[in-house]
Formats: sequence, structure tokens, C-alpha cells
Amino acid sequence: MNELEIYCPKCAWRPAPEDRWECSPGCGTAWNTFWTRGLCPGCAKQWQMTQCLACQQMSAHAHWYHVPQREPGVTREREVQPEEV
Repeated sequence: MNELEIYCPKCAWRPAPEDRWECSPGCGTAWNTFWTRGLCPGCAKQWQMTQCLACQQMSAHAHWYHVPQREPGVTREREVQPEEV
């Protein structure tokens, strides 16, 4: 299974490992929110919304995670049919 891709659902900006968000209002901790899926390591606040550092728009944190699209022409070795299970 492929890892999820992380990018802004509004402008497709992709955060880098060195990017930081601040727990504000909150404890003021600065961290990469995608390391913890929006959970502040300083005070354990679970952030439901995340602001894009590029377009400045707010989106649900969960909407930043995307399943990679398969490349055209790439198929699995064999698809399992429902009647085979």
C-alpha cells in the first residue's frame, strides 16, 4: 500500500518537513502538524482545521490526506473477484 500524499485541498501546496504551525490559540508550541495528524505535542489539543501556509485558507485537517492515484497502465497482478472470497 502506498503512503498517503499530503497537500492542501484548496491549492495543492505540499508542506515540507521543515514547515511549522503554531498552537494558537493554545500553548504556543510550533511543530509540523502532519507529524501528529493535528495533535499538538505541547498541550494535546486536537486541531480539526489546518491553515495552508501558501494560500492561507483553512481546511479540515483530514482533507489534507490523499490516496495517491495509480499511474495509467499500472495494474495489480490480479484483482480478486467478490465471488472468489
